[in-house]
Amino acid sequence: MRLAVLKERRPGEARVAATPETVKKLSALGLTIAVEAGAGAGSSIPDADYAAAGAEIAPDAASALAGAGIVFKVQAPLGTGEGELDELALIPRGALLIGTLGAYGNEERTRTYASLGIDACSMELLPRITRAQSMDVLSSQANLAGYRAVLEGANAYGRGFPMMMTAAGTVPPAGVFVLGAGVAGLQAIATARRLGAKVSATDVRPAAKEEIKSLGAAFIGVESEETAAAQTSGGYAKEMSEDFKRRQAELLAETVKKQDLIICTALTMGRAAPKLLTAEHVASMKPGSVIVDIAADAGGNCALTVPGEKTVTANGVTILGYRNWPGRIPVASSALYARNLMTFLTAFWDKDAKRPNLKPEDEIIQGVALTRGGAVVHPAFAPKPAAAA
Repeated sequence: MRLAVLKERRPGEARVAATPETVKKLSALGLTIAVEAGAGAGSSIPDADYAAAGAEIAPDAASALAGAGIVFKVQAPLGTGEGELDELALIPRGALLIGTLGAYGNEERTRTYASLGIDACSMELLPRITRAQSMDVLSSQANLAGYRAVLEGANAYGRGFPMMMTAAGTVPPAGVFVLGAGVAGLQAIATARRLGAKVSATDVRPAAKEEIKSLGAAFIGVESEETAAAQTSGGYAKEMSEDFKRRQAELLAETVKKQDLIICTALTMGRAAPKLLTAEHVASMKPGSVIVDIAADAGGNCALTVPGEKTVTANGVTILGYRNWPGRIPVASSALYARNLMTFLTAFWDKDAKRPNLKPEDEIIQGVALTRGGAVVHPAFAPKPAAAA
């Protein structure tokens, strides 16, 4: 069976879905690996390294996809009118497409996969269970995003992070406040602490307080009966009540005005990012302060975030609303993402038939499979039955 690894064509995407390391391991399954020329350039992987690992270097996407039974992507393939090339039109009918396909908010794209006979698995929908941890693309990428966010925030901040005592005087440590203590937030806390900042954080989930404190940061948050049940079975924060939001906003109002750097990481699966920082919050911050909004792809946690842009407010607060934070550290994020995909495929590989066996009854497959055999099969996106008259 042929596995095609395509070059990413969506704006700002420097990652790649396979590395020479994973090419070797995938080849050991009996697969023929075709890598489109230049696919690894953004992640500092030359074509020669893929060739040395046993991959065929295809001159273009059409050549890589010719006869392919499996397609690895980072982001969803381009469709008609989306860019320089209609990648979907080149994928053979019956092929298995695996990537972070952005299923929520792109339901028409899922229907297109079905109409083209592509069996699509969207890896961001992976259930957060123990058996799936090594395949969890959201966790591996969020971890690096949290790290990168602190570095970029430190670069934009005009002072140092640690307390520095010099003959000319003492420089106090930077105050860093992290909104959301999921994988990205916890890594942001750890990174800011390593740089010497004074760190605090907040999250509505009940386990977050101890996780935050275990990393040496102070917990800031409203605690109530509602927060005790504020986490979904998948590990995401639930949408909170208006009363909670009001009380949290009052606490935030007193907290944010004291901060030098705020890292926003709060996300809710399948919904726009919650707006945690208002324009009034930003106006209360000190000139020279920095807000780094990792949630910008989902609209941002800050009301003044412009997704994809760096902006400076009238009172001198810099807001970094860059998209695709994992793509800003592509060498490391590609290495982890490629291992996630390799682990997923290996887990469902039939050694005798030398092909994937995605059992529909498996919990992991039920979570990630969008389409199968020309139909939309994921319950969140499948057509709803007509109501009885």
